[in-house]
Amino acid sequence: MAYVDPMTMAPPRLSRSTVAGYSLGSVGTGGFATLPGLVLAYYLTDTLGVAAAVASVVVFAPKALDVLINPYIGSRSDADAARTGTRRRFLLLGALALPVFFALTFAVPAGADALLGCLWVTVAFVLAAIAFSLFQVPYIALPAELTDDYHERSRLMSWRVALLAVAILLFGAGGPALRELGGGDRPGYLLMGVVAGLTLGLGMLAAWRIAPRGRNIVLTRDPIPEGASSGHGLADSLAAVRSSSPFRFLLGAFVLQALATGCMLGAAQYVATYLLDSEGSVSVLFAALVAPALAVMPLWMRLVHAWGKRGAYFLASGLFLAAAVAMLGLLATPGPWVYAVVALAGIGYAGMQMLPMSMLPDVISEHETNTAGSVRAGAFSGVWTAAETVGLALGPAVVLAILAVTGFVSSTGGETVIQSDGAITGIVIAFAAVPAVLVAASMVALRGYRLSAEERIRSAR
Repeated sequence: MAYVDPMTMAPPRLSRSTVAGYSLGSVGTGGFATLPGLVLAYYLTDTLGVAAAVASVVVFAPKALDVLINPYIGSRSDADAARTGTRRRFLLLGALALPVFFALTFAVPAGADALLGCLWVTVAFVLAAIAFSLFQVPYIALPAELTDDYHERSRLMSWRVALLAVAILLFGAGGPALRELGGGDRPGYLLMGVVAGLTLGLGMLAAWRIAPRGRNIVLTRDPIPEGASSGHGLADSLAAVRSSSPFRFLLGAFVLQALATGCMLGAAQYVATYLLDSEGSVSVLFAALVAPALAVMPLWMRLVHAWGKRGAYFLASGLFLAAAVAMLGLLATPGPWVYAVVALAGIGYAGMQMLPMSMLPDVISEHETNTAGSVRAGAFSGVWTAAETVGLALGPAVVLAILAVTGFVSSTGGETVIQSDGAITGIVIAFAAVPAVLVAASMVALRGYRLSAEERIRSAR
């Protein structure tokens, strides 16, 4: 199903309010993806007294749950959309529930011991993750239903990724600042949880507000009667996703790049500490990778018009690959020059975020057209978000495995350790070499991506 002009039956240009509302949803998705990763483990170990090994399980459990629950939520969202013509109920439920459970995650009562605090955070954070999935899966499905236009989807995603960069920078800096404003410790975390949770919810409600309503969506088949079988069981949905060759190649490229990004971000603190001799320089590395998205989206839009999304995606991946290879120079000459190279990687990274996200609705629309208008956007987005979660979550694990093999020596707070040459080499391998290999592999996968919309762009050039 797709949003169409009821008079002309042609996809109109998306209004500014629609683009703005959808993009603001990234405040919710970017904030929830960023802030817990920065502060939750530290909150567990250094405020609640939870053992590090146990804390790692608490932090990782919702990510494992995502892999299981997101495809199911996608199939249920499709069934609801096929019956009612809208996904608004899922979006609203997630937007209203997430702020509550996010705030509760950081609201462990004073006097609670480590065990109670651990159980409190586990339950609240898992519920927050479920609420987030209820929003995120239909949110990723929306572009296929907001417009059928190839270039309008690129425009929509360019603004979304730019707002995503703003959200990542805002929550990355603002979350810890709110914690300190509240006095640190439990009161500080509570203030951070409440304010950040409300901000997440407001961004998500903006996306809910512009989501197509049933009367504004033209279904290419009759709505499913209440109580009738919709063919949107989990098995049906997964079978439909597997049947799409373009989706398999696009997903393969995207997941490999998510893993590459996860490795680079996971190794960034080690580069800052042991090669740049400054723990604080990790913030500069982080900003250099993310901030270019704010400036280069018009560039990627122009390249989409000139080369098509697949061609532009190859260029973005190639830029990131070239920057990763250049960063191997850290082995010979560590220094501030790396910030400029990371910024080059950030230009590629911006395209690597925007382009596949705008290609996904093209894949969904072609599949639905080829299957007599079946409603499958939620199934595709459910598998997409689950696979992305796996890629990003594995990144830090790969980094730790490389460090273990190359002789990295752990330390306690305040202790200074001089790492061996082998350990330094391991850090650079995790930060640069592994991402380079993964992105090169993703470009091989991308070669298999074929879609009629891309062929039309290529023939028009």
